Amino acid sequence: MYALEKIKHDLSAAIGRSIKTEVKLSDFVAPPQAELGDISLPCFVFAKALAKSPVEIAAEISEKLSGMKWVDKSTASGPYVNISLSAAALVAILKDIVKHGAKYGENKSGAKKRVMIEYSNANTHKEYHVGHLRNIAYGDSVSRILAANGWKVIPVSYINDFGIHVAKTIWWLYHEHNIEARKILKEGTENKGYFLGRQYAEATQRIEEHEGAKLEVGQVMQQIESRRGDMYKLWKKTRQWSIDQFATIYKELGVRFSTTFYENEFIEAGLKMVKELETKGVLKRSEGAVIADLEAYKLGVLVVLRSDGTALYPVADLPLAIKKIKGYKLDHSLYVVDVRQSLYFNQLFKILELLGYKTKLEHLTYDFVKLPSGMMSSRTGNIIPYEDLKNMALEKAKAEIIQRHNNWPTKKINQVASAVAFGALKFEMIKVGSDKSITFDMDSALRFDGFTAAYLQYAYARIQSIKRKAPLTLKRSTIDYAQLNETREKVLIIKLANFSASVSAAGEKRDPAEIAKYLFDLAQTANDYYHAVPVLKADRSTGAARLALLDSIALVIEQGLKLLGVEVVEEM
Repeated sequence: MYALEKIKHDLSAAIGRSIKTEVKLSDFVAPPQAELGDISLPCFVFAKALAKSPVEIAAEISEKLSGMKWVDKSTASGPYVNISLSAAALVAILKDIVKHGAKYGENKSGAKKRVMIEYSNANTHKEYHVGHLRNIAYGDSVSRILAANGWKVIPVSYINDFGIHVAKTIWWLYHEHNIEARKILKEGTENKGYFLGRQYAEATQRIEEHEGAKLEVGQVMQQIESRRGDMYKLWKKTRQWSIDQFATIYKELGVRFSTTFYENEFIEAGLKMVKELETKGVLKRSEGAVIADLEAYKLGVLVVLRSDGTALYPVADLPLAIKKIKGYKLDHSLYVVDVRQSLYFNQLFKILELLGYKTKLEHLTYDFVKLPSGMMSSRTGNIIPYEDLKNMALEKAKAEIIQRHNNWPTKKINQVASAVAFGALKFEMIKVGSDKSITFDMDSALRFDGFTAAYLQYAYARIQSIKRKAPLTLKRSTIDYAQLNETREKVLIIKLANFSASVSAAGEKRDPAEIAKYLFDLAQTANDYYHAVPVLKADRSTGAARLALLDSIALVIEQGLKLLGVEVVEEM
């Protein structure tokens, strides 16, 4: 139990005894303005049990709290009790941060339950672009946040390497009119993943132009599924190009998976399962196709096999889901896939429910990433490829660092630019709720002011700079926290105390934006503080206490950014 929770626990017990009714920790809220107090207790919930007005109850509670260890001042404001915490409470909070160190903010609410989170469901033979970044940044951050909330997290990736999109790309790669592809397949190219993405976009256009192309693509799909012939050999070769590219991207973004599943590994088991479910009546034939009729559940119809016998997503997704549940003994299974697939996952989960599986299944949706010019599409090629995006971010970040530190060695410039660039790419994808669309703008993402990763990284680096300049060594055991009596200092300490609540809320809501917003508010307040209150020029005792406060702020910023998958830097 963190210090602020302990304080609330003691307050709730004292209040409960005085008014003879239960007071929960969740009854306490933050006042709308800091000047009102540090904690507020609305009294509406007690009115019925006590047969008194909330205003009367607030006045009674306020009077009873006077003189309590954790309370400096207690004031009734209408139906609210506004509580200002004592110096003892503030010291307890700061000592609590030091005690927990890098574990500060974590909790055990997940009770080590096993949760698998599947994200980065990329398609081989397509370009990896800015839209994919939202998926991977969101999934990675939720994984980290759930682990901080005490879950046993198993992050996995599922690669779609066997769908019709693959057949389209293979069809065009092999086409007699595709001279460029023949040359590349023979001589090779440095960026094979990028090449495949361009080929897919071109294939979708060529299919519309060539009579009979759709039939030919279907034949390619059948040959790949049969696992023999030239199309299958080309599929194996080019599939590896995409997999190698994904591995490079994951390494650059600092993302790790426990395992990676591939669609092709589940097709055979899925086709067998389809036959069994058809026999049981869970699936049925309709105009040559195999479907799941879910109209009775208001979920429409899900096509599982096309009329030509080729597989759709459910053929692999059903056996994969069962393998996850049984093989990993899951309590919870999460799927990070964009909002367009909401109906599909409701249908998939319903089929699994009908088959008797009771593991909690949850689809974590996220909205689209847009360009300033509009929506993106791999089919039309209207995308920002990941490689272009990365290079653009690195160049811009490097230019900014050189402008600030033209005397730095090249290695240091590159290291800091990399942290800033990749931090920007990830932070922009998770700083707003997943239900909101994002219009990605590189110039805004790399600003050193405003709601950006660079601003938070700079806030951390600024504190490290102050610590390096300080004429004393920070020794926590000798710090006199009573020197922190400025109003700004109290506000900062209360904000630090609320970090654990931010982590908890982010876990419950599966929402990294909770932490992003918290960090931005903390960094802004800290920035205002060290511009207004002297740290290096204060007397030794006061300066040491203020330095310790800044050190705690830096620790929380670092831990918060880590949960968002963003690296801190010592200098910027």
